[in-house]
Amino acid sequence: MKSLISSVILAAVTVAALPSTAKEVSVHDPVMAKEGDTYYVFSTGPGITFYSSKDMKNWKPEGRVFAGQPTWAKRAAPTFDDHIWAPDIQHHNGKYYLYYSVSGFGKNTSGMGVTVNKTLDPRSPDYRWEDQGMVLQSVPVRDDWNAIDPNVIEDENGDAWMSFGSFWSGLKLVKLNREWTGLAEPQEWHAIAARPRSDKVAGESAGPAEIEAPYIFKKNGYYYLFASFGLCCKKADSTYHLVVGRSKSVKGPYLDKQGVDMVKGGGSLLIAGDKDWKGLGHNSAYTFDGKDYLVLHAYETADNYLQKLKIMEMKWDKNGWPTVDQADLNNYRSVQLSAK
Repeated sequence: MKSLISSVILAAVTVAALPSTAKEVSVHDPVMAKEGDTYYVFSTGPGITFYSSKDMKNWKPEGRVFAGQPTWAKRAAPTFDDHIWAPDIQHHNGKYYLYYSVSGFGKNTSGMGVTVNKTLDPRSPDYRWEDQGMVLQSVPVRDDWNAIDPNVIEDENGDAWMSFGSFWSGLKLVKLNREWTGLAEPQEWHAIAARPRSDKVAGESAGPAEIEAPYIFKKNGYYYLFASFGLCCKKADSTYHLVVGRSKSVKGPYLDKQGVDMVKGGGSLLIAGDKDWKGLGHNSAYTFDGKDYLVLHAYETADNYLQKLKIMEMKWDKNGWPTVDQADLNNYRSVQLSAK
């Protein structure tokens, strides 16, 4: 009898401990960094939402980066509603650079800025974000591109390049200054990816060219350009998916597995949605402790298409192309801890 009672108690404890009832981290456009033994995820949200973790699974909410609004936000995006979009976190010269964008949905009244900190630990006496202001702005009609979704990559010469873009004429690359806070002069720009659209589309309209969220990752002598094709933020109707191309030069051209230039609509599929997960994309990519990871968001069908954090190990095939396991969408489950 004691054995039976013990078994019942053990079963009850096991069921109570199952992670399926735990609240998962709900984010859009996640990026990640590691400082010491702690990982940090930053994402789209009021003031830029961020979390900390010791194991990439259990995440503690840390609040927001901006207590208020960037001082320049309303000038660049008059409809700015406190939601700062699509951050990118980089470590350079002993400091952390957090790039971000402000915009109006479906408009290219947009701007990208950067804020700098000595540490990511909000409990450190050195923790203080110092906004450096706007790096780049897009203006309707004047510009046939959209200044959102920044990602910064350092090339083999130590020069910094910012990729960005959403819809319109596609993804762009521009050289940054030595401080990583503005554009280098003379300015150097490159088109790196685009999707077909009619030349009759008005300059104020995004048109049907569904491409955004560039992320460039260096590996084995190549620069890999990840991009999100399709539509986000439409729950069951979301068609977001990830494609990739690569180049020996950060400036491109970025070619897919068939040799098609991404500027001409190329891009090899990395991962798309399935019956359990929709609208997955807006990724970042990292190497931590000898392993490569793909970080992204995906909408869970069984949870009314709520957006959730996904971290997937990224491996490489015999031809040097990145691969991920579709099953890891279900295998990885984050846990949101109490903020206290």
